[in-house]
Amino acid sequence: MKILITGSNGMLGHDLIEVLKDSHELILTTSKTLDITDENHVLDFISQSKPDVVINAAAYTDVDGCEQNQELAYAVNSEGVRNLALACRQVDCALVHISTDYVFDGSATEPIGEDGEIGPISVYGKSKLKAEQAIEEILDKFYIVRTAWLYGINGKNFPKTMLELAENHSQITVVYDEVGTPTYTPDLAGAIFKLIETDYYGIYHITNSDYCSWCEFARYIFEIAGKDVKVIPVTASEFARPAPRPSYSVLENKNWIDKGFKPLRSYKDAIKEYIELIK
Repeated sequence: MKILITGSNGMLGHDLIEVLKDSHELILTTSKTLDITDENHVLDFISQSKPDVVINAAAYTDVDGCEQNQELAYAVNSEGVRNLALACRQVDCALVHISTDYVFDGSATEPIGEDGEIGPISVYGKSKLKAEQAIEEILDKFYIVRTAWLYGINGKNFPKTMLELAENHSQITVVYDEVGTPTYTPDLAGAIFKLIETDYYGIYHITNSDYCSWCEFARYIFEIAGKDVKVIPVTASEFARPAPRPSYSVLENKNWIDKGFKPLRSYKDAIKEYIELIK
């Protein structure tokens, strides 16, 4: 297949390239070569390149930044995705869109299925939900992949930040009342590879298995990395940030498993691999 990847220079983009490059023809774009907020450019670019699948890994993912730059958040995360959907409809190709656990409000008490009640509480979550709605309105051939708490080799992320802080701090405060599933981008990229080999269109929750709080995750990272750092739990309200986060956003990977795919490995196994790689 001919696959166009937006945001190919991002954390997930790098891993998508790794898993897809040997078996598919890739068209790699960045914000410099394909500005998804420019509708005419998107329509022209995709009509000329005629991909079989577009994977949208481009996004404005700075959750706090989205609160402060709302116009940019909606331009990239909503309008940009709408432009891609229109272009995909024009050339009759499928769109894979990476969405987020932040489309939920955090009030759930057990893992949330794909049909769970939507209710984003941040601009980031609202902008990503608007993108989902545009895709469903415009396209029949789409895979909306909601995922959570991403980290990988290429890019800024929570485990990397924790390990950097451990170099100069003997204790660190970390939020304990936000619970979700850390997801390793190579594992997510591998799942997307499997998904696009099918015509099982729809909405999917795809994360690593098991879940934890940020505080528990930090402690596990330090344990695996052999760092002697004391993690002090604080509430989200004590750790004030511009954007509110869901207090519970564990995603049940129901549709993925119902389609016969194996659950992704535990986040505990994935983080071990990550720490081994960055040592």
